[in-house]
This record gives sequence, C-alpha cells and structure tokens, in this order.
Amino acid sequence: MDLFANPLLTDLYQLNMMQSYLEHGMTGTAVFEFFCRKLPPRRNFLMAAGLAQVVEFLEAVRFSAADLDWLRGTGRFSADFLRYLEGFRFTGDADAMAEGTVFFPDEPLLRIIAPLPQAQFMETRLINLMQLQTVVASKAARMVLAAPRRTLIDFGLRRAHGAEAGLLAARAAYIAGFAGTATVLAGRMFGIPIFGTMAHAFIQAHDDEALAFERFARSRPDNLVLLIDTYDTEAGARKVVALAPRLKAAGIVLRGVRLDSGDLASHARAVRAILDAGGLAEVKIFASGGLDEDRLATFTANAVPIDGFGIGTSLVTSEDAPALDCAYKLQEYAGIPRRKRSEGKATWPGRKQVFRRYADDGTLVSDILTAEGDVQTGEPLLAPVVRAGCRVAPLPTLDAIRAHAAAQLDRLPPALRRLGGGATCPVQVAPALRALADAADRHTGIGTAGPA
Repeated sequence: MDLFANPLLTDLYQLNMMQSYLEHGMTGTAVFEFFCRKLPPRRNFLMAAGLAQVVEFLEAVRFSAADLDWLRGTGRFSADFLRYLEGFRFTGDADAMAEGTVFFPDEPLLRIIAPLPQAQFMETRLINLMQLQTVVASKAARMVLAAPRRTLIDFGLRRAHGAEAGLLAARAAYIAGFAGTATVLAGRMFGIPIFGTMAHAFIQAHDDEALAFERFARSRPDNLVLLIDTYDTEAGARKVVALAPRLKAAGIVLRGVRLDSGDLASHARAVRAILDAGGLAEVKIFASGGLDEDRLATFTANAVPIDGFGIGTSLVTSEDAPALDCAYKLQEYAGIPRRKRSEGKATWPGRKQVFRRYADDGTLVSDILTAEGDVQTGEPLLAPVVRAGCRVAPLPTLDAIRAHAAAQLDRLPPALRRLGGGATCPVQVAPALRALADAADRHTGIGTAGPA
C-alpha cells in the first residue's frame, strides 16, 4: 500500500460532501487556496515546503478495487458515488509558490482549481503534506540563521511522529539549509546526503574505550568521527590523540569527534585545546543532544569551537511551534468569489497573487496581496505547476530548491532574521482584492467587507 497516494488517508467528511455535491449536480469549477492565518509565536516568517509531494499526490491518487470494496462494506455510500470513485482522477490545475519561498500570513502557498468534488477531496492530504514540511522547514531555517557556516544534520527520525513524518522532516530540513540527515531511507528516496557516527552502546560493549575507538576506525575508516563522551569527555579526547598516529600510519584520517552530553560549550573548548596540542587541529568537533536554535545562537555569539551539530527532537517536532494555523478554503465557485466571515477566521476571496518588492540592495521590503490579474510592481510568487491533472514541467531538483531557499534567507532584512519574533514583512492588501471581497459579501447579502 502506497501511503503517499492512498485516497483513504483523508477525513470522512470529504467523502460525505463529495457524494452530496454529486447528488445535487454541484460539479462546477471551484477554487481553493492553502494559506496560514498567522505566524506562530517567535516566528517572523515561514518557509514553504511540501509542494513536490502534493504534485505527486495529485497525479497519482486513485481508488483501488480494495478501497472501493471497503467503502462499499461500510454501508455509508451510494452505488452511484462508488461508481464515480472508480474513475476518480484529478483533472484540475494547481498554482503555487516555489518550495523554499519565505511567506507571511494570508498569502496563498497553493491554489487548486478543479470540479468542486475533486477540489474538496484534496483538502485533508494537501494540508497534511504542506503543513508538516512547512513547519519543519521554517524551524530549520531559524537554526540555519542561528549557526551560520556550521554543518547541521537532521538526527530526528527516532523522535518524529511516525515514519512518514521523519522522512519528510529530513527533506524539509535539507531544503532549509541542513547539510544532510541520519535517516538512511531519506538518502535513498530524496538523494539527501546521509551522515552517521556511533552510539554509546558501541563503546560500552567494549571493556576498553581506546580499543572501541580503534576497532570502529578500522571497520569504518571513511569520514571517521568518534564519540568521546561515554565516560569522561576530556579523557576520551586524550585517547583519540594517542590513537591518531596509529590510524595515520594505516592511512585512516580522523575527521572529527562528537560530544553528546554535559556542558557542550565547556567540553568543546577543553577538547579543542587537547586536540590542538596533540597536533589534531584539523579534526572537527561535532555536537548533539537537546539542541535548538536558541542554544545554537548562544554558541555562535560566544564563539564556541563546535563545527557542526546533530539536531533531533526540536527540529522534527518543531517543539516550540509544532503546528500552523493554516487552512484550505473555498475562494470561488462557479465563477463567483466566495469567502468566510467567521469571527477570527475571515478570508479574502477569489484567486490571488502575491507580489514581492525588494530594496535596491536586494533585501525584502514588502508584499502585496491582490486579486489574480491585478498586476502590481514586484515579483509574482505563484506560478502554474499542474494543468489538467499533469505537471507543467519537471519538478525542480532538491538541490535547486535548497539553493532557492538559501537565496530567500539571504534576502531577509535583519529584523526578520532575529529569533525573538515581533517583526514581520508588511503585507498590503490591494484595492482590487478589497473590491472583490465587497462583491463576495454583496452576493451573500452580508454587506460591505471591511478588513478581513
């Protein structure tokens, strides 16, 4: 079973609504958009991720005979609806921001244009795919900003909320600027560089720590990194210094040592001094264990001699902001703009575009949110990705997406790069969009729109 494309990985109410739409002839063209209502605390921006999996889902989703048999057995659905599902395909269009793009509240990351039953059905899985990777990419981007020129590795699979989450978190972190992941399957599926050292258990299984170091080095000589804090960190560093000449004579190059516990800053300084005194100035120090962007920023500010970090729980769970206030909402049906006016959840109607403006030095200044077709100055952020159910061009490579994300971070002004929050990019709502909101409200008899 391919969980990535399984149509039953949805909410029951999607199927309920689809059957009702079909029974009442409501199959006109619908426009839905996915966006975030507000930034989480301490976030000045978010980073879009997950589009590739969305496109793959749109192209691949089908109801198998086994799926239909199970649905039939529930007794919930009509024979006519099940016959409709037999030939279900996504035949619509999708427009989106490129993965790795920085964005702000109310700006659509993704727009789906399709017959209403199809567009409605996509809601659950598209939110599921986009929300997770956007959460993790946004968290990872903060870490990249907090630790410039340091090597960051995803160590999060064991703490991720399930296997798919771990895989997609590795992908999202790589997009945001991480150098790689410890998750082997992410290497196979996405081509992400994979990294790994050893566990404390390997050291503990030996009666002698130095013997454990040497055996591991001779078994795994490539990109050799030794874990030195199982017992006494500084003593472990001195054992590495003593072992290094024998390894060098055997043609084995020691790349680094890893610290995983205690006062990492203090240990790193002591270990750096031991390594340097022992002629191992080229050996890097890698650290892991309960790290987040605030600790990375502290290490950077205090010039702690750590060259790279393995980050797990705080990354893959986005510990301080594990979910986004995001939504996939109907913006147009049968050619008429639609919008919610619910308290605290009002939406801007219609098909929209975001135009981004930059200063002369290339830094981001502001965004304009407007109705599609209302051309503004600046760079338009949404572009076609699917037409008539098929991608319009090959998806960009992961390295190309990663390069785009790096360029986006480089163009952030200083206020948005800070970790503490409290700043954001001004997003202006254009008069054309306000007029469209007024038209939508008149159609439903609500009156003038006012601010959403």
